[in-house]
Amino acid sequence: MSAASRTPLTVAVAVATATLLSACTSGGTSGGGGDTNFVMGENGISTVEKGERTAAPDLSGKTIDGKQLDIASYKGKIVVLNVWGSWCAPCRAEAPNFQKVSTDLKARGVQFVGINTRDTSTSNALAFEKEQGVTYPSLYDPTGRLMLRFEKGTLNPQAIPSTLVLDRDGRIAARSLAALSEEKLRAMIDPVLAEK
Repeated sequence: MSAASRTPLTVAVAVATATLLSACTSGGTSGGGGDTNFVMGENGISTVEKGERTAAPDLSGKTIDGKQLDIASYKGKIVVLNVWGSWCAPCRAEAPNFQKVSTDLKARGVQFVGINTRDTSTSNALAFEKEQGVTYPSLYDPTGRLMLRFEKGTLNPQAIPSTLVLDRDGRIAARSLAALSEEKLRAMIDPVLAEK
């Protein structure tokens, strides 16, 4: 094989590798553009001042177990949205943290909701939740269409897992584009929980 015939193959392998690596990441940056008012903290969590927050888009549809869910029905509660996939190792690592904090804060008006993405069927997602002991609902979003509803710059579709915290009025208060430890997850929720 000549060097000239290997070049397209090398490029194709490099592109395929980059695509696979970007599909599940433990970090990321904003999707670019848009004025989302996020201020990055030292802990990697971005926040938005109460008076500068924008409303989350319509997030409704079928859950991975076939039920209907509308995030708007949780208005008055703090909602923690976690974008995840069963194929994603960092998602697997953070799932126990999310379940523990969800259980701890449920009585204080905090509702966790997953957004399962890029799983081609719900069977893998259901198996993931059973294995991880996840009891809160997850919207099924295999093509990422729910993520595309967010204002440009709010979520990076390549940064999975990602987490958003919505305040009691359904506005985006905090964001992380990386996997979260229990400590960082609580640090993301606590200031919103303290708001009156």
